Amino acid sequence: MIEDWPPGLYTYVSLLVFLFGSALGSFLNVCVYRIPREQSVISPRSRCPHCETPIAWYDNLPILSYLFLRGQCRRCHTTISPRYIIIEALTGVLFLALWLIHGWSAVTPLYMLAVFGLLLATFVDLEHMIIPDRVSIGGMLLGLMLSAAFPVLHQASTPLESVVSSIIGLVAGAGSLWLVSVLGKWAFKKDAMGLGDVKLLGAIGAFMGWEGVLFTIMLSSLGGSAVGLAFILTGRQDWQSRIPYGPYIALGAIIWMLWGMGWWEAYVEWMAIV
Repeated sequence: MIEDWPPGLYTYVSLLVFLFGSALGSFLNVCVYRIPREQSVISPRSRCPHCETPIAWYDNLPILSYLFLRGQCRRCHTTISPRYIIIEALTGVLFLALWLIHGWSAVTPLYMLAVFGLLLATFVDLEHMIIPDRVSIGGMLLGLMLSAAFPVLHQASTPLESVVSSIIGLVAGAGSLWLVSVLGKWAFKKDAMGLGDVKLLGAIGAFMGWEGVLFTIMLSSLGGSAVGLAFILTGRQDWQSRIPYGPYIALGAIIWMLWGMGWWEAYVEWMAIV
C-alpha cells in the first residue's frame, strides 16, 4: 500500500510522475502543432517554427529549456509561444494529481491517457476551432477496447459488463450533444454544436460511462455559459460569435476523473435520504 511507503520514496515517485507528465507534455506540443496541419508527429525532429533550426536535446528539456532560454529561440531569438511551457507544466500537474488521488491503481495510467487526449483536443480547438478525429473517434474505439481489457475502468466485475457500460456511455455522450445540435439548428437556423464536440463527448462516455457524461455536460454547460456571457458583457464577443466548446467538455471530464465519482456517490446518497 502507498500509505505504508517511506515519505522520501513517496515524494521521489511523485516527482517522477510529474517529470513523466511534463515529458509527455513536450510531445503533446508537437501533436498540437502538427496534427491540425496534417504533418507527421514522428519526423522531422522538433525545430523552430520561424528559422527552421532543429532544436538540440538540451534545448528541448520540458519546462527548464523554456525558462533557461527565456522563451526565445537560441538562434533567431524569436519569441516562443508560452503555450509550450503551459502545456508541459499542465500535463505534469494533472498527471501528478491523478497519481496523488488514485495512487497505484489500474485506472491511473488509463486516466493519464485520457488526459493526454483531452488536452490535445483542448488546445487544437482553441487555436483551430476543430477537434481531430484521431482524438474523438480514436477515443471512442480506444475506450471500448480498454473497457474490455480493464473492467475496473467502469467499476465492473466482468469485461462484458464493462463494455456494456462503455457503449451506454458512448451513446449517451454522442447522442445527447447530437440532439442538442439538431434542436439548436432547428431553433436558430444555424449549427449550434460542432460534430467534433459530439464525437468528443462520445469518447468521454466510452471511457467514463453515462455518469461521467452527465457530470461533464452539467459542468461544461455551466463553465461555457459563464465564460461566454463574460466575453459578451465585456465586448470581446457578440451573441453571434462561435465559442469553442471542446475545452469546457475536456475540463468537465478531467474534473470527473479527479473528484467526480466521489461527488456522484455523495449525490446518490443524498437523493436516497431525500
